[in-house]
Amino acid sequence: MSDRFDLTDRVALVTGGSRGLGREMVLAFAEHGADVVIASRKIDACEELAAQVREQTGRRALAVAFHAGRWEEADRLADAVASEFGRCDVLVNNAGMSPLYPSLPEVSEDLFDKVVGVNFKGPFRLSSIIGSRMAEGSGGSIINVSSIAAVAPTPHELVYAGAKAALDAMTAGMARAWAPKVRCNVIMPGPFLTDISKAWDLVAFNERAKTEIPLQRGGEAHEIVGAALYLASDASSYTNGATIRIDGGMAFSAG
Repeated sequence: MSDRFDLTDRVALVTGGSRGLGREMVLAFAEHGADVVIASRKIDACEELAAQVREQTGRRALAVAFHAGRWEEADRLADAVASEFGRCDVLVNNAGMSPLYPSLPEVSEDLFDKVVGVNFKGPFRLSSIIGSRMAEGSGGSIINVSSIAAVAPTPHELVYAGAKAALDAMTAGMARAWAPKVRCNVIMPGPFLTDISKAWDLVAFNERAKTEIPLQRGGEAHEIVGAALYLASDASSYTNGATIRIDGGMAFSAG
């Protein structure tokens, strides 16, 4: 069974890969034999994780500074991966942002554009370039990290929710665009206790979780790994255009 999740000598690119869920996916991919590209805005954090990957797994690791909301940086990142490794076998669009706003009328155009840029525009451009190259080559897997906000939005995250819903629609279209050589799927997380959760009122969150989340807790970052390995590997060879919710049952409960 473990052979089905083998990623030996494949090349996996993870945006937002230096921390949180992205970091866990990078480490898991490398532990299962992949060479990895770690892309995020903070190059120092990317370099630190790349060094850890090399030391712990012996796999090649490339760190690239990358702002997901900038169109031209997607081109530059795709070219950097091609130059270093010759191809990309797995792309994970994990970078995202969801800044707070005081009210819907107070959402500025700048905030709107930034959120849509990072959560949809950037993944669209990066997937378009790398997906087409995968289709021209030996194929591959694209994994888009969405959010339960896309299907169960609250008033406090509507721009983010809209962008993630667009990402889900993009996934469905790209699952057809480059088939049968390229598969494109969605991981849809609920609330995870990553470094972002340090800004939460965790006492209040844990109380709400008892009634709002069937599993009665937030997710731990390592709990994303099973779905990521499944979608990245041949274990999911007949999975295309699918959405895997990892939310403790929260989105289902919300309808």
